[in-house]
Amino acid sequence: MATLPTGGTAISQGVTFEEQPSLTWYVDPVSRQIKGTTDGFKAVAQAVEIILNVERFYWQIYTPNFGMQWQGLIGEDPGYVAAELQRRILDAFSVDKRITGIQDFSYSVEGDTMTVSMTVTTVYGNTAQTVEVNLNA
Repeated sequence: MATLPTGGTAISQGVTFEEQPSLTWYVDPVSRQIKGTTDGFKAVAQAVEIILNVERFYWQIYTPNFGMQWQGLIGEDPGYVAAELQRRILDAFSVDKRITGIQDFSYSVEGDTMTVSMTVTTVYGNTAQTVEVNLNA
């Protein structure tokens, strides 16, 4: 009995990779209800928002490489939080091939809250995002 495949598949001619569509359920941001499906820019903009609002390693419904790791930023120096936040955001976006990076990253601190603004670059266009971090528990 053979343990290796003996079929006629020859990968020496090369392998063709096909990009899958980004069709997904569309969640209306006002009513927070599913309103059908969406593709393209709306789908990736929704994915960006979800990635930034899901705590990584916390929810079992998501894989361990999905979401943003917010823990460990409370009580730290604002300069450290800004640098670490930029690194963590890039890491969180690295799982989605439609997201190519971030630009125009800026932050401001007012009291105990850091507000971060950025432009997320995608293959469909850019989307502006703003997130807030509470620096003290």
